[in-house]
Formats: sequence, structure tokens, C-alpha cells
Amino acid sequence: MTSDSKIFVGLRSTRKKPAPDHEPSRAKCQWDGCEKNGTHRAPVGRDAEGLYLLFCPEHVREYGKGYNFAPNLSDPLIRRYQTEAANGSRPTWGTGINRASEMPLPSTARSGSAKATNARKSAAERQAAQVDLQRRKLKVLEAKAFETLDLSPDATPEEIRSRYKQRLKMHHPDANHGERNSEDELRASIDAHKILKLNGFC
Repeated sequence: MTSDSKIFVGLRSTRKKPAPDHEPSRAKCQWDGCEKNGTHRAPVGRDAEGLYLLFCPEHVREYGKGYNFAPNLSDPLIRRYQTEAANGSRPTWGTGINRASEMPLPSTARSGSAKATNARKSAAERQAAQVDLQRRKLKVLEAKAFETLDLSPDATPEEIRSRYKQRLKMHHPDANHGERNSEDELRASIDAHKILKLNGFC
């Protein structure tokens, strides 16, 4: 569509152009000693509604910081309001520091694999960790997992692994000709071993 199209014929701009010799008048900033143009309006006060002072951008910020938006409040309440307004009137709390619940590994360098890290642990450390694990109270799922594998809660990791392998062989579908009860037992054994492994029992 071009500017000489029929749609544009007869349309005229309604905006009035200022006369070339007429220069717009600019008011000065009403801050004492400021010679800049007053481009921003600021309210005079509560009893002078509709009246404004003109300031430059720098001084309107200064005026706004000290302006009392609630003249019937006392000075301490105004100070409190200003400090609360600075953080959005929301309560603030310090950040907490989470302390490590376990001892860190002796080396901070990457070992390359979990097996290498575990191999470095001494037998005494592993035994102490196992005793601590058994000393704590078992959770419901952990107790049920031990019950499913037909083991006592103080079973060693080797006992748990060997029992798990026995149950896998016993309830495998190939060994039971696809019997449904055997499949359910197999699933329960796998889930029990996962729970014990995730919680560090084996």
C-alpha cells in the first residue's frame, strides 16, 4: 500500500505543529541553588492537594526520600516505615549454615570411582560405620526389607548379598516355570535389596 492510496486521501494530521519562532518555556528546578530544568513534579503536602513543586531528576529523588507521606505519624514511626519499605515490608532472616552430618572423606581429590574410594577405607572404619548403622533405629521399610529377605537386622553386608542371590535363583521365572507367586516373591526381594542398598546396609 502506498501513501497515495485511496485510503489516505482526505486524511490530515490533527497534531498542531509549534510555530518555528516559538520556543517551549522550561521551568527551573525549585531546589535552592539548582539551575537545571524542573522536569519532574513532586507533591507539596497534605493540605495543598493539586499543587506540585518542579525538580530536576536528581533533586526529585532527594525530595522523595525525605517526604512524609503520612503527616499524622510520629517521627519514630516514619523511620520504621522507611526502613520496612526499603526491604519491601517483609521479614528477613539470616542464612543458616548446614553442618555436615558425616565425616568427609580424607582426600578431596577425585578418585575416579566409588570402588577405589571404598577400597581405601580401612576395615576398622567400615566396621565402625556398620555398627553405627545397626545401632540406629530401623525405619519401617528397612525392617520390612530385612523381614522379606528373612534376615535379622544385624546381618552383615555379605550375608545380605548372599541371601539376595539365593532368593533370585530360587524365585527366578525359569526355575519356577512362570509361577505367579514366585514372580511376586522375586519383585519383593529385589525391592528389599534396593532399600537396604540405598540405606547403606550392603
